Amino acid sequence: MEFALIGLIVVLALALAFDFINGFHDTANAIATSVATKVLTPAQAIGMAALFNVVGALTGTAVAKTIATDIVPQRFATLELVGAALLSAIGWNLYTWWKGLPSSSSHALIFSLVGAGVAAGGWGIIIPKGVTKTLTGLLTSPLLGFLVPILLMALLSWLVLRWMRPRTVTRTFRWLQIGSAAFMAFSHGGNDAQKTMGIMTFALSAYLGTQLDHVPLWVILSAALAIGLGTAMGGWRIIKTMGFKVVDLRPVDGFVAETSAALIIETASRLGIPVSTTHTISASIMGVGTTKGFRKVKWQVAGRIVSAWVFTIPTCIALGWAIHKAILLLGV
Repeated sequence: MEFALIGLIVVLALALAFDFINGFHDTANAIATSVATKVLTPAQAIGMAALFNVVGALTGTAVAKTIATDIVPQRFATLELVGAALLSAIGWNLYTWWKGLPSSSSHALIFSLVGAGVAAGGWGIIIPKGVTKTLTGLLTSPLLGFLVPILLMALLSWLVLRWMRPRTVTRTFRWLQIGSAAFMAFSHGGNDAQKTMGIMTFALSAYLGTQLDHVPLWVILSAALAIGLGTAMGGWRIIKTMGFKVVDLRPVDGFVAETSAALIIETASRLGIPVSTTHTISASIMGVGTTKGFRKVKWQVAGRIVSAWVFTIPTCIALGWAIHKAILLLGV
């Protein structure tokens, strides 16, 4: 077997490993609120999230095309560059998972790719449009994630909640939250799995020496399956942070947070914007919390979450750069 083909197989395996880790790292995005409100048992929540992650991953490729073509030009693609980006993103994901911090797998991958790209050809080869699109999603998705739940809760309170008995509210929204959790898992698969599809397509263009304008079907299916399997494994450290340590949640709160976040993520997916599902649902939980009163949110925990957001970008750029240089130095 030729050396280049072995390299491709290794890189594709790393991509699927990243996708798998992304699944269990981000399980909390889809199920933390429904577990915290006891609407679903952990086993039920994980099973449903895994299923809808796979379904969501099969619904489009707009984000994948952004990753494959709009960050680093395909003509500069090398297996060393892709491998360095994946090793960097995997390392950061595992570190933040170990610390129980809900950081962004998406931005870990994208900015690791930026760092590896800079190591390969300098800042001049980075495509500003793609990075700007990513940064726009980075800034606007948590902002909207914070504001939309506040507006949705106000609307629900005015239209419905003030006319219903508390027991009726709880009973009604226990059922509705199951649907919102499924919608959140669906949107997570639709945005996050596409990043792996994009990096795999980027690797294929490096191996083939030609630019690809589509995502192969086998890439779509394998990425969907990998994120589903990762989700099925769960990520309990982050689930505890997201579901229990930020704010005390009721079923109506979980419904509002999940519905708001899923709508934002799904819209971004259709526009080809790679957003952080973690940032969005975290901000939504905080937004819901403020409707109970500013002091109801555990802002110290929220501060740890925000710090992980802030450190992801420079850390992953540096890691991607360093790993690419190390690969070339060692002649791997």
